[in-house]
Amino acid sequence: MDPLIGLFGHKSSNCSSGHLEGNCEFDDDTGGLMVDNSSDSSNSINYLPPECAEGNIEYKLKLINPSQSRFEHLVTQMKWRLREGHGEAIYEIGVEDKGLLVGLTEEEADSSLRTLYLMAEKLGATVTILREKIVSPATSSTKRKVMEVLIRRVPDDQGSIELRVAVLGNVEAGKSTLLGVLTQGELDNGRGSARLNLFRHRHEIQSGHTSSISREILGFDSRGCPVTYNVCRTPEEIYESSSKLITFIDLAGHQKYLRTTIFGLMGHSPHIAMLVVSAVAGLAGTTLEHLGLALALDVPIVIVVNKVDLSTSETTKDTLNKLESLLKSPACKKLPIIINCKDDAITAASSMASNITPIFKVSCLNGTGLDLLYTFLNVFSPCLSNKDVDKLIQKDAEFQVDETFHVTEVGTVVGGLLTSGILKEGNWIQIGPNIEGNFVKAQIQSIHRYKVPCRVVRAGESATLALANKEPESLEQLRKGMVIVSLTREPHLENSICLYFQARMHVLYHATMISSGYQATVHIGNICQTAVVIAIMGKRGITTNETASIMLKFLRQPEYVHPGCRVLFREGQSKCIGQVIQIFPISEPQNWLEAM
Repeated sequence: MDPLIGLFGHKSSNCSSGHLEGNCEFDDDTGGLMVDNSSDSSNSINYLPPECAEGNIEYKLKLINPSQSRFEHLVTQMKWRLREGHGEAIYEIGVEDKGLLVGLTEEEADSSLRTLYLMAEKLGATVTILREKIVSPATSSTKRKVMEVLIRRVPDDQGSIELRVAVLGNVEAGKSTLLGVLTQGELDNGRGSARLNLFRHRHEIQSGHTSSISREILGFDSRGCPVTYNVCRTPEEIYESSSKLITFIDLAGHQKYLRTTIFGLMGHSPHIAMLVVSAVAGLAGTTLEHLGLALALDVPIVIVVNKVDLSTSETTKDTLNKLESLLKSPACKKLPIIINCKDDAITAASSMASNITPIFKVSCLNGTGLDLLYTFLNVFSPCLSNKDVDKLIQKDAEFQVDETFHVTEVGTVVGGLLTSGILKEGNWIQIGPNIEGNFVKAQIQSIHRYKVPCRVVRAGESATLALANKEPESLEQLRKGMVIVSLTREPHLENSICLYFQARMHVLYHATMISSGYQATVHIGNICQTAVVIAIMGKRGITTNETASIMLKFLRQPEYVHPGCRVLFREGQSKCIGQVIQIFPISEPQNWLEAM
């Protein structure tokens, strides 16, 4: 069977090969500076899309000796842009509000930079010049340039700016080795030395294959320099030395661990997915399946073509051409860009809100392309508006439990992601549901983020919580898939606990027909449980590329589910994607079952 059929329900037609590089134009929604690497500056692109009132990108023609009132207004404006970018803002200097690249003389540019530094200093932010570009015609005697500047300030209520990256790809693609090189700051020796620190189990070390979800961190300081274990020895030091923190979620590449990989993608809510492809093997094994999962879940994608040192130029070119054809196909509808220079990496990082998919060529043995990948990760910001974040924070607390531990002299510890609200040290919370559908009350004794104690965790942040209860045995049945909610949710808690739920599902692929009685594994956020199809509304069954409303029942125990949650329904090659549209609380009589 063609892997593309299993992914998307139909085989995609091939598009013409060829690729867009750094000297391409982007029509819409490209937040960053347009790049042209041609030697003739008179032919260079001289405009940007008009400035947007929202977002973290600000256009400024010049900032020369502003009055005190004007300076205060500029500082307030910078504060707004930083807030929109969750601590990061990009200033385009020498650009009109309509997007025309006018440029500044050397003297005007220096004066504007001095003002920008003063503005940032007042807010406690740092300034990093990302790139400069000459925009004056070659015939002009006066050189005029535009500058792209990164302003970064860690919000007062956070220890650092956080970015979660899920790492996907086929077995033997070099995912763990790549992460080891990025986070350790040292190249691989060709025999797997870089990946050893990421493995959690002995059999992973012996086989060299990841079978579980492992996490590793990479930091960037205020100047954008990588903070690795070569600089700091412990995660605590990296956390304290970094203004931006990248959490890599290393997922399994083997087909038999697909359930673990899907759990990592859905339960950890990554901001971006990094698909690692071997330049030698190409689109082999689970590569297409992992790409399809990321597309189905609407996670922005970055592709890293690894092991270019082991591949001939022809083989690497063939792999790139196949990737481009796949990304441009109707199944993906992406715009691939080969990253060849720092300018390309910055452009891609500031344009990820559109359909751009950057492709990096790297080698963990000789370091090719790693500096460009560092640049991209440093500049990239999550595509989530500040209004959405504020809305999440104002909701009741809801924490997804991904892992549970029992620590000597500490007790029960749970790790996971806070999807909404705020949790504080000392808060009383409820955790569940257990097999009876009940919740247990407990108190948060302490909170740690990246092994560093903290008192508060906010929506969108991952953390570990130490819990305590007057009856410790009541916490012994905790499992991943549970949720922690605030006590304010107690009056409405029973309305979210269900065995039966209804979902609108689209079948990506199924060999025959899905009908009543069909069983498969259901993924809803951090929930992973077998469910059975009770009924299909208005149809006897559904097959590939069909959509229907399906009634499902969890087989093992009730779960905490909201209408609107994304659902992934899979069994072998069969895959369905959809959304929960209604739940049937266990607290209500299930009389409707008798009528079915």
